[in-house]
Amino acid sequence: MKIITVCGSLRFKKEIMEISEKMELRGSCMLPPIYPTKPDKDAYTEDEALMLDKMHIEKIKLSDAILVVNVDNYIGSSTKSEIEFAKSLNKEIIYYTELIK
Repeated sequence: MKIITVCGSLRFKKEIMEISEKMELRGSCMLPPIYPTKPDKDAYTEDEALMLDKMHIEKIKLSDAILVVNVDNYIGSSTKSEIEFAKSLNKEIIYYTELIK
């Protein structure tokens, strides 16, 4: 069983939820991002936003791999940073677009 942290833009929430479910049913332990419950990202205090980012980094540290949800090959700057961090820890990088082929 692999532990996999899901990375990607929250604009792909539906895809993140669907692929996480499919991969869990195949035996992987998936760690998706937290979905904001506030109306928009600016509703979080700076400390809250930093804490959410820090917790996502901790998930990457715990994982065997990350899954990059790159619908239409879109990868934003935050996700690019997460990929580089995962690479620095020698984590496996899995791309969503490679899984759906």
